[in-house]
Amino acid sequence: MKRNSNPPEKQPNNPLHGVKLADMLSALQEKYGWDGLALRLDFNCFKSNPTMKSSLKFIRTTPWARQKVEDLYLKLAKGELR
Repeated sequence: MKRNSNPPEKQPNNPLHGVKLADMLSALQEKYGWDGLALRLDFNCFKSNPTMKSSLKFIRTTPWARQKVEDLYLKLAKGELR
């Protein structure tokens, strides 16, 4: 099997390029904790027996939830949140 010899596209205007969803969620969980995330993002996976694995599974399979997590992460990364 041949590997794709083309290097990955650079995306200088995409602040999420190269950032894994697990890394985003870890940063948010470290900053706010599960209770804080449940207040900011009303997801049951943050309220009821939250784990990284169950939260990632939900966020990966639910496009609107992923978008909300990405938006919150971008605000945190830009320093807009405390």
